[in-house]
Amino acid sequence: MKTIQMGIFKSQPGGYKAFIPNPFPPKEDFNFDPAILKRTGEATRLLGKLDGITRLLPDLNFFLLMYLRKDAAASSQIEGTKATMVNAIEAEVSSRERIPPDVDDILHYIKALQYGLKRVKEDDFPISLRFIRELHKELMQDGRASQFCDPGEFRKSQNWIDGTRPDNARFVPPPVDEMKASLDQLEKFIHADDSIPVVIKAGLIHAQFETIHPFLDGNGRTGRMLITFYLWMTGYLETPVLYLSAYLKKHKDIYLNRLEDYHQGLVQKWIDFFIDGVIEIATQAIETVDKITILRERDWSKIRVLGKRAAENGGIILPKLFGQPIVSISTIQKWTGYTQSGAQRVIDRFVAEGILFRKDEDKKYGQMYEYKDYLKIFSF
Repeated sequence: MKTIQMGIFKSQPGGYKAFIPNPFPPKEDFNFDPAILKRTGEATRLLGKLDGITRLLPDLNFFLLMYLRKDAAASSQIEGTKATMVNAIEAEVSSRERIPPDVDDILHYIKALQYGLKRVKEDDFPISLRFIRELHKELMQDGRASQFCDPGEFRKSQNWIDGTRPDNARFVPPPVDEMKASLDQLEKFIHADDSIPVVIKAGLIHAQFETIHPFLDGNGRTGRMLITFYLWMTGYLETPVLYLSAYLKKHKDIYLNRLEDYHQGLVQKWIDFFIDGVIEIATQAIETVDKITILRERDWSKIRVLGKRAAENGGIILPKLFGQPIVSISTIQKWTGYTQSGAQRVIDRFVAEGILFRKDEDKKYGQMYEYKDYLKIFSF
C-alpha cells in the first residue's frame, strides 16, 4: 500500500516528540487504489438513494432530530460518556433541574449540531475556521471538561492524547505555531476546487483535523460534526442525513488505529475504513426509513379503527411522537390542551393499543411513557 509522507515526529524542548504536519494537501497525488474508488462510487450511490428517500418522509425534521440525538450519544460515548440517547430524550421532558453530567454531554452535542445546521441554512455560512470555533463554543460552553477547554478558541499551549504528559502520550499534535499553519492549509483545502471525490475528501478533512487537534478538549466531537457539515455544505446531500459516530463508536479501537495509520502516511488504510463507514451507515439509514414507514402505517391503522374522538386525539399525538418518543402527561397536555385526566385517558388508550409503554412499571407518580418500537429503530 502506498505511503504518503504526512509529517514527521520532531523532538521538542520538553523532551517529547510532537507531530509536525507536512504542507497539506501533499504535493504528490493521493493516487487511491481502484478498489477504493469503486467503493467510493457505491458510497456515493447509497448517499444519493438515502437523500432521495428521506425527502419522501412526511416528518423529515423529526427523522433528522432522532439522528442528531443518536449521533450525539455515540460521539459522546467515544469520549467516555456512559449516558444513552434515551437518557438524553428523557432529560428533554424531565422536570428535574439538575441534569447528570453524562447526559449533559449529549445535550451539548445536540445543541452544537443544531446551531451549526441553523448557521448554514439561515446564514449560508461556509465551513471556515470561524465556523469551527463557533461549533466548539456551543459544544463546550458550560459543559463538562476534564480541564480548562477555552470554548470557541484554538489552543495556545501544547496538548496531547492519552497519557499524563506529552512524553508518555499516545500522540502529541503539532505545537501552536505549526498548528496555526496547518489550520490555514486545511481551510484552503476544504474550499479548493480539486478532483478528489467528495466522500473521500470528507474523510481526509476529518483525519487532518484530528491530526491538528486544535482545541484543548472536544476535538473528536467537533471533528466528527465536520464530516456531515462538509457533505451538506458542498451540496452533496440536500439534507444532512449522514452521521457516522455510531459506526466509529462500534469500531472505536480500529478508528483510533486508522487515524494513527494516517499520521504514519497510510492514508488509504484510513480512507478504506472511512468509506466502509459511509456505506454501512447509509445502508442502515435507508433501512431505518423503511422501518419507520412500516411502523407509521401500523400505528395509524390502530388509530383509525378507534372511535371518532379517539382517532382525532391520535391524529394529533402520533405524528409528534416521531420527534419526541418519550412523553409525560404534561407533554400530552402541552400538545393537546387537555386536562391532566384527559391527557391520561389518551395515554392509556395508546398503552392499550401497544403504541406507548410505561417506562417504569413500578412508578406511581411522574410516569414517563416511551414509543418503544420507534426507539428500537434508532438503537445502536
